Amino acid sequence: MPIRVILPAHLRTLAGVNGEVTMELAGPVTAGAIIDSLEARFPALRGTVRDAATRKRRPLVRFYACEQDLSHDPLDTPLPEAVQRGTEPFMIVGSMAGG
Repeated sequence: MPIRVILPAHLRTLAGVNGEVTMELAGPVTAGAIIDSLEARFPALRGTVRDAATRKRRPLVRFYACEQDLSHDPLDTPLPEAVQRGTEPFMIVGSMAGG
């Protein structure tokens, strides 16, 4: 089943895509696997979602799926079944700081 990924506007611009990105993953469906696939398919995204050296999620980037904040889960944690079936998207969201 194709995995659906929603990127924030600035990352869609970098990747040169409109709307959702769909992908097929061979293996466990995890945030890390999705990011690996995105970075391979869209090299301009390397280092934008996670730090290129440490491979950790950037502080102002959040992950959501099935109305859950998955940002602090390890990147190798399997995503919810609905994401794996493609019925719900995996969302990468850029949060805002300041006041």
